Amino acid sequence: MFLNSKWGKMTIAGSILTTTLFSTSHPTLASAGGQAPDSQNTNNSEAIAMGNTKNPKNVIFLIGDGMGPSFNTAYRYYADNPKTKEMDKTAFDNYLKGTMRVHNDDDKENITDSAAAGTALSTGKKTFNGAIGVDNNKQAQKTVLEQAKESGKSTGLVSTAEITDATPAAYAAHVDDRDKKDEIAKQFYNDKINGQHKVDVLLGGGSKYFGKENGNLDKKFKKDGYDVVSNKNELANSKSDQVLGLFAEENMPLQIDAPKKNPMLADMQQSALNKLEKNNNGFFLMVEGASIDKTAHANDVTGVMSEMDGFNKAFENAMSYAENRDDTLVIATADHSTGGMTIDSGEEYKWNPDAIHKMKKSGAHMTEQIAKGEDVEKVIKNGYGFDVKSKQIDKIKDEADKLKDVKDKAKNEDDPKIEKQQGKLQDAIQKPINDKSRTGWTTYGHTGEDVNTYAYGPGSDFLEGNVDNTDQPKNLFDFFSSDVTSS
Repeated sequence: MFLNSKWGKMTIAGSILTTTLFSTSHPTLASAGGQAPDSQNTNNSEAIAMGNTKNPKNVIFLIGDGMGPSFNTAYRYYADNPKTKEMDKTAFDNYLKGTMRVHNDDDKENITDSAAAGTALSTGKKTFNGAIGVDNNKQAQKTVLEQAKESGKSTGLVSTAEITDATPAAYAAHVDDRDKKDEIAKQFYNDKINGQHKVDVLLGGGSKYFGKENGNLDKKFKKDGYDVVSNKNELANSKSDQVLGLFAEENMPLQIDAPKKNPMLADMQQSALNKLEKNNNGFFLMVEGASIDKTAHANDVTGVMSEMDGFNKAFENAMSYAENRDDTLVIATADHSTGGMTIDSGEEYKWNPDAIHKMKKSGAHMTEQIAKGEDVEKVIKNGYGFDVKSKQIDKIKDEADKLKDVKDKAKNEDDPKIEKQQGKLQDAIQKPINDKSRTGWTTYGHTGEDVNTYAYGPGSDFLEGNVDNTDQPKNLFDFFSSDVTSS
């Protein structure tokens, strides 16, 4: 099921420039070098094993959007080698630091959305659902990315969603409604710090917000020295230290469905690192595995495991970078959980990830194809790696016919009845794999449980235990304002 954005329209008087932002001092561990009380006697080999305890010069901040604790556990089952008796650890497991509280500050809803959560992670301020980089008074709040830029560092945003989507937007834009994506894109270009564009590397989807219908922002970026690229090869051949990579009109395809011309999340992250590390003052890079959330909203377990795999590869890539240095902090966490996924949905106490491994396409992809009028049996055969019962095929055909009927009667393509029926179609398409894998779901929305935090490198000690999502940026602000350089 797909969810419409529900945030009401509000206004902020005038455009908000980053030069008007107010900085705030935060009591943190960073001023003490991020050291635990007993870390003074740690020898060099132990420091390398545990992560350097000095303030970081570089920060790689990975966000698995919607990646609640059950997703991390399910991925461990999914990635495990079934030929060995012991369950293998994932790349994340050795770096678990603690858990993080993710509630918002909203009078009507106490479960966060990605906008409020992204703003908490980027500014250290709780706010209302739908808010991007503003507090409850709709006043702009300085972000850690903006502080990094002020400190002379290079900056980057990478996402598998539209680069104007809630999470990346929360680091470099200030609007009261996450749906103001044209304005978010304009702020990416127009707002400058010390005369420079605030984000050096922008990689993701959302080309529709940078074209002629929104002032030809892509051409303006190119005129200012950015490489503007649209596929994996162009990104690999990019020579400029600044790049705008737009690989889809809207969200990027899921990893399992993506054409070979598309870069994966780890590819985009590596390209960003290659460019950002040239700055001797260091960098801040936010990397979002956005479609963990988007597939979980639709209860698409195939898509979820596909995107978890992509996020795991990005984390491995970040760790490979950081473990060869003593100046880079890597943090991986989630903004919230989505879907209420359960590992097993029946009485047999058994979850079957092997069924998911056999899948050839996501539920989202098959839904899109059938909604366009493609033959149901052909799409299911090409997407599923096991036989689907004829009764389930008939149910999918029935929902597809209902969708066609709704479309024929609708006045326009924005009719909410279309989206509602398309959700029912996707539920029918995904029922065979949810049943076969024994995956359960409790909602099409977000859930409010604490999420896991994984970290390595200088300053990672501040994440130990149970922390609030606003604690993370408060420490990063202190790290960046200290103007730390590597030894």
